[in-house]
Amino acid sequence: AYCELVLSPAGPTQVNAIAGSNVTLAVSFSGAPDPVVTWFMTDLPVITWTITSPTPPDIAKNYREVLRIERNGSLTFVNVPLGYTSNYTIEITKSGLGKALTTFTLKVFEKIQNVILSAQPDFAKEGTDRFTLQYSMLQGVVEQQMWFFNGRELKTNSHYSLEQQSLVILGPNRSDTGQYAVLLTNPFSSVTARMNVTVLYGPDEPILEALPAQAFYVSGDSLSLSCHAEGFPQPTAEWVFGGQTLSGSRRGVLNLTHVQISQGGVYTCTLLNEQTEEQRRKSMTLNVYERPSGNPMCSVQSVNNVDLQYHCWWSGGTPQAQLSFPALSNTSSGVGNFSLTFNASDNLNRKTVTCMADHPTEQNKCNITARSPMEFLPAVRTTVDSEGKIVVTIHCVSEASPKAVVSWSKGSEAVTSRTIYQISSDTTQLKICDYNVSNFLLHNYTCNCRNPLGSQRREIQLRGPSISDSSLFPNQDGTIITLTWEVPPTSVVTGFDIQMKGPALLKKNRNGTQTRGSSNSFHTIQQKPGSDRSADIFDLNPNLTYRFRVIPKARMTEGEPSEVHRIGPGEGLSGPAIAGIAAGIPCSLLFLLLLGGFIYLCVYCNKNKSSRQTRYPVSRAAEKAITTQTDTTPHNLLTGGLKSLPDYNRLQQV
Repeated sequence: AYCELVLSPAGPTQVNAIAGSNVTLAVSFSGAPDPVVTWFMTDLPVITWTITSPTPPDIAKNYREVLRIERNGSLTFVNVPLGYTSNYTIEITKSGLGKALTTFTLKVFEKIQNVILSAQPDFAKEGTDRFTLQYSMLQGVVEQQMWFFNGRELKTNSHYSLEQQSLVILGPNRSDTGQYAVLLTNPFSSVTARMNVTVLYGPDEPILEALPAQAFYVSGDSLSLSCHAEGFPQPTAEWVFGGQTLSGSRRGVLNLTHVQISQGGVYTCTLLNEQTEEQRRKSMTLNVYERPSGNPMCSVQSVNNVDLQYHCWWSGGTPQAQLSFPALSNTSSGVGNFSLTFNASDNLNRKTVTCMADHPTEQNKCNITARSPMEFLPAVRTTVDSEGKIVVTIHCVSEASPKAVVSWSKGSEAVTSRTIYQISSDTTQLKICDYNVSNFLLHNYTCNCRNPLGSQRREIQLRGPSISDSSLFPNQDGTIITLTWEVPPTSVVTGFDIQMKGPALLKKNRNGTQTRGSSNSFHTIQQKPGSDRSADIFDLNPNLTYRFRVIPKARMTEGEPSEVHRIGPGEGLSGPAIAGIAAGIPCSLLFLLLLGGFIYLCVYCNKNKSSRQTRYPVSRAAEKAITTQTDTTPHNLLTGGLKSLPDYNRLQQV
C-alpha cells in the first residue's frame, strides 16, 4: 500500500549549462503510481503531465521548442538558450497522498569573448567626483568579475565602488594613474581585459624663482625668471609684465639681460594645462635698484640767525636713500632729502655731526661741523667807476658754518644800501662811492659777522693815499730797474705816479744818435693803476745818477711820496760842502790855539801853588804821567749822497 509520496533529485540541483546544449534536471519519485507532475519556472507552471498517461504533456506555448518531460518526470532542455537560466521546481501530487516537490537551479552560460574596457568620461581628471571603468563584450555570461589595479585586487571601499560591469573611482587623483584590469569568469570560460589610465592633474601651485637668487638687482645686472609647476600634461607657462605678455619665454624661463629700473615691478606667470584647460596664476616682485649719484652731501644752515638746520641729501637712486642724523635724533629720518632743526647751543659748536645714508646698494655717510665765526682781517679795494667816482669796497669774510651774516655800521649808525652805500646780496661787501676822498676818512666802519653760534667784529679806519714800503731792484747792467711798493691795507688809492729826477732817459733819434737831457726836480714818467705794485723803467745810463719815487693818488688827491731811491755812480762833494769845509778850517785852528793856552795857564798856576806847600816824598808811580792819545777818525761819507743799505731783517719782520 502507498502511504507517502517521495521525490528526490537524481543529480545535482545546481546545474550549469552552456547555451545550445541539452541539459536534464533529473528526478526520481516513489510512493504512488502515476502521479501528476508539474514543473514551475520560478512560479510559472510550464509543464503538467500525469506519469505514464498517453495524453501528451501540457507545455506552455512559449517553451514547447525547448522543454521536454521524461517518463520519470525529469525535465530536459533542448538547445537551451541563455534566457532559461532560472530556478525550476517540480511538484508531484497523488490524490489521497498529498504532494512532494524539489527545486533545481539552472544557469545557462555562453563563452566570454571580445571583452573591451572603456572609460567614462574619456579621461580621468584629478579633483572630479568620479571616474568609471566599464567593460563590454561581444558575447558571454559573466558569473564573476574581479577588478585589479597594478595587480592588486580592488574591493568596494570609500575610494572604489565595484558595480555591475563597471569600476567607479571616487574622487580620482594622480596616484590612481596605472594599469587597471578586469577578470571575467563563468564555468566555461575566463577572460581578462586591461586598460592603462592616466589621471590628468595640475597645474599645482606655481613655483617662481629668480636666478641668481637675490633680494634685489642693480641696474645693468642680468638674471632669469623661472616659473614651473607639477602637472600632467606638463603645463605651459606665460609671463605678463605691465599688462603685456612677454615673448621669449621658453619652458617657463624668462631671461632678462642688462635689466633697467623700468623693468622692476610685478611679474605674473600663468600656467595652463592645455588638455584639462585648468590654469593657475602667481606673481612675484622684481626689485631693480639704482645707486644714487655721487655721494651724500651735508650742510648746516642758519634759521633766522637763531637756530641751526642740519641738512643731508643724496639725490637720485631707486629707491631713494634713507637719511638720518643718529647723533642728533634716534627717531627721525627721511628719504632723499632730510633736515633737522635745533636751537643753537655751545655743545653744537665745532661738533662733527654725521649723516648716515642707507641705500640697498651701498651705505655711505657725510659729515658737517657747525662753527662760530673765526677772527678775520677785512680787505679793502679801491677803484674808479665809469662816472669818475672813487669806489672803496670793504670785504669782510669770517670762516664760519653756517655762513656768517655780515652787518655794517658807520660809527654808531647802521649802514643800509642807499646812494652812497651798497651792500652785496651776501652782505660780505660794502661799497662806498664818492668823488672826494676826504669823505671816506670821516668815519670808522665796522663789520659784524654773525651766525647762531657767535659773532666776530672788526673796525676799519680808512686812510688817505699812502705807501708803506718801497724798494728798487736794478738789473746786472744797470740799464733797467724795477720799483716795487706796498700800501697800507686800509689806504684809499686809485693810482700811482712814478716820478724821476736826474738825466733824461736815453732815446734814439731818427739818425740813430743818442740824446740826453736833465732835470733837477721830480717829474712823472709813468702812471699805474691802483692795483699795481711794481713798475719797470728802461733805457737808463749806468754812468749817470737817477732818483725815483712813487706818489700814491686817490683820483686827483696825492698822498705822501715814497722814500727816494737812488741809482748811479757817486757825485763827490757839493759846492756848499766845500765852502763849509773852507770856513771851518781857520775856526778849528783858532779853537785849538785857545784851548792850548788855557791848558798851559792851568798847569802854570798849579805849579806855583805847589811850590809854596811842604813837599813830601812821592812814589815813583805817582810821578808817572799817563797820557792818552785821542784817535779821531773822521766818518766816512757815502759817495754820491747814497744812504746806507736797508735793514733787511726789519723788512722781513714787517
